[in-house]
Amino acid sequence: MYIPPHFAETRPEELHRIIRAHPLGMLVTRDEAGLDANHIPFEFDPAQGTHGLLTAHVARANDIWQRCPTGTPVMVIFRGAEGYISPNWYPSKHETHRQVPTWNYEVVHAHGVLTIRDDEPFVRGLVARLTRRHEASEPKPWKMGDSAPDFIDGMLRNIVGIEIAVTSLVGKSKLSQNKETRDRLGAADTLDARGNQELAQAMSRAGS
Repeated sequence: MYIPPHFAETRPEELHRIIRAHPLGMLVTRDEAGLDANHIPFEFDPAQGTHGLLTAHVARANDIWQRCPTGTPVMVIFRGAEGYISPNWYPSKHETHRQVPTWNYEVVHAHGVLTIRDDEPFVRGLVARLTRRHEASEPKPWKMGDSAPDFIDGMLRNIVGIEIAVTSLVGKSKLSQNKETRDRLGAADTLDARGNQELAQAMSRAGS
């Protein structure tokens, strides 16, 4: 990934925030058949290992867990806030007419080593944790105990767990840091007014 110095994101807390706020990662693998990408919701524990541990599950019918055995190097891409930026949103454009369109975004590349976890206790615990997290905002959160045990047991048999020991996190936050403060904040204000509060807030924070 090309990262100009002013867009480099190296703060662990920001890298972790992006992963947690956007847990649907793109798992990129390479084997004899070539490159492949699978889109999977991940759980992230930054306290495990040097740079954290990613856990997830795939369908047993997805042969990635057979094509990419334990020990395979992989990369997971997490995309954060993003959006189009019009030059019209920069106050300086109307004075100098020296601005062009761009796209702002946050992204984290997690590099690591894959471990296949084809065991029922692991996938049961993982699914329970993912469910608790993503159901937490529901008025009456769903839990596995709401379904018949034999149904849940059958569903768990149809998935395989994976772990990724993260060896490095590479981040990029392209948030108009290379623009004048008034231009960056002007674009952020327009994004906020148009409903993209997440990117607007990220751009506003970029100057702090």
